[in-house]
Amino acid sequence: MNSLKSTWLVCLVLPAFALQSGCSGAPDGVDPVTGFELNRYLGTWYEIARLDHRFERGLTHITAEYSMRSDGGVHVINRGYNVDAAAWDEAIGKAYFTGDSDVGQLKVSFFGPFYGGYNVVELDKVDYQYSLVAGPDRDYLWLLSRTPSLDPTTVKKLVSKAADLGFATDDLIFVDQSPLQSK
Repeated sequence: MNSLKSTWLVCLVLPAFALQSGCSGAPDGVDPVTGFELNRYLGTWYEIARLDHRFERGLTHITAEYSMRSDGGVHVINRGYNVDAAAWDEAIGKAYFTGDSDVGQLKVSFFGPFYGGYNVVELDKVDYQYSLVAGPDRDYLWLLSRTPSLDPTTVKKLVSKAADLGFATDDLIFVDQSPLQSK
């Protein structure tokens, strides 16, 4: 963690999120993708859009980096730029499948024994270039891409899918991924 905000985030917000969600599953009526291939999913993903939540509020240029852990789980590094602090914030976690490894349903933890759901509900299965991820309930949603931008047609498709699943897509925040300017 790089800042006081990040320390506060790990110590207070994430455990509260985990306890509040109380679950590492998917929202009712939201099915994770099948035919999921973890090795193709590993690497860097750029956050294109999300529903608002405290632990990313005020951050831009958000990425998630996934790599293998020695215990067979997934090492997670979420990183975003805090404009007000002019510094990078980082959260390191771990994730594990909750069932079969060919189903895009994992549980993720950034603090101790508390886990939340990570459910891949839409995925470019040809090239693994975009992903739609839901948390344990409909308050958490992310549109991810392998590149800092995603073509409007794909964004529209993902937003439409999320709306059909009952997510509040009118509340999506589109993340600034434009090049950072040096001061």
